[in-house]
Amino acid sequence: MPTILLVRHGQAAAGFGSHRDPGLDDVGRAQAEATAEELAARFEEPVPIYSSPLKRAQETAAPLARRWGSEVILEPRVAEIPSPTEDLRERARWLRGVMAGKWTDLPPDLLRWRQELIDCVLGFVTDAVVFCLFIAINVVVGAATGAEELIVFRPDNASVTEAETNRGILSSIATGTEANTRVN
Repeated sequence: MPTILLVRHGQAAAGFGSHRDPGLDDVGRAQAEATAEELAARFEEPVPIYSSPLKRAQETAAPLARRWGSEVILEPRVAEIPSPTEDLRERARWLRGVMAGKWTDLPPDLLRWRQELIDCVLGFVTDAVVFCLFIAINVVVGAATGAEELIVFRPDNASVTEAETNRGILSSIATGTEANTRVN
């Protein structure tokens, strides 16, 4: 039964409504190092490392990859929820509205994105570490618990959430540290 560790990116240098693809700030880089130390101690041998293509996720994955001498595999299915606009202010407003709702309220393209993300996680056949984002982690937790709400918990920056897959079913979940955090 593969264990999939979902790591939310460290604190970003900018938020969803002010930058399309920010990297980490100094706090985020320190969080990434601390999480890498925690993850390296958890496994006897390195496991595959996957990351969203977004900078903040890749920069959070980098310290663990360095420790293990591993490559980070970019996985676009664990990127952020696709927004219907490129305008940063509109994008932030849209996200706030979406986060307050349920999956059943969303259009088919977002339901497809959600299912592709779930299928990605279910497709891992070995233990893996996946560096991703707030909504992506909520997709997995929601799928494992049967929740209809888009947001089922608020993973803190650089927190680790554990999912297990068993014969095509997300069977177990241990949520990471929760915080009153902004989505960035």
